[in-house]
Amino acid sequence: MVSSLKELIDEPELDHSNDPEERFMSSGVSWESYESLLAKLENNSHYRVNYLDGILEIVSPSIRHEKIKTNLGMLLERFFYSKRIRFVPMGSSTFKNKARKAGAEPDECYCIGEEKKVPDLAIEVVLTSGSVSKLEIYRRLGVAEVWFWESNQFKLYHLRDNSQKEQATVYSNTYGYEALSKSEILPELDISLLEQCLTISDSIQAIDEFEQGLKAADEQKQ
Repeated sequence: MVSSLKELIDEPELDHSNDPEERFMSSGVSWESYESLLAKLENNSHYRVNYLDGILEIVSPSIRHEKIKTNLGMLLERFFYSKRIRFVPMGSSTFKNKARKAGAEPDECYCIGEEKKVPDLAIEVVLTSGSVSKLEIYRRLGVAEVWFWESNQFKLYHLRDNSQKEQATVYSNTYGYEALSKSEILPELDISLLEQCLTISDSIQAIDEFEQGLKAADEQKQ
């Protein structure tokens, strides 16, 4: 990966032929430079760009990262269809708020019900640790629920403090988000089943076991 922000913006072609996940960090970056970079990368969906208070983070995801992200989206959308939940997939769209100096590109995100300016759910696949607090970014953007897939399990967070204050006043250690064991926006989803199936490398087998698990849960309720 390039070694400076200027080099990244000015470089005519961006190469991501190598698989290892790479991360570029820069501090003291103006909002204008951040938006210039977003414009540069507009037609390059490979990179994920995050911004918080002048700190810029650019991630070049590995193939393994993208496989997990794709399989996760595939399983979640099977759940939506099976439960007849209307949803709008927004992928890795860019969400930003200039006034609050925050911007992010989730690995996957969804609006539940109808399309909104900010997704209800943002999902991050974490294979290497970053230096930018994603929860603080998402608090400033007003994302209701954030999931992190890390070490083959999910960490779920629901926003409790979406005030315009500079710092969260409740659940301040997690930037205004409460850690959950069960999703509040998708209460019927069995997170343990999703975790189990997401670790299956064969996509067909993962779908089969996920749908069997959903069917078994429905039968138990009858």
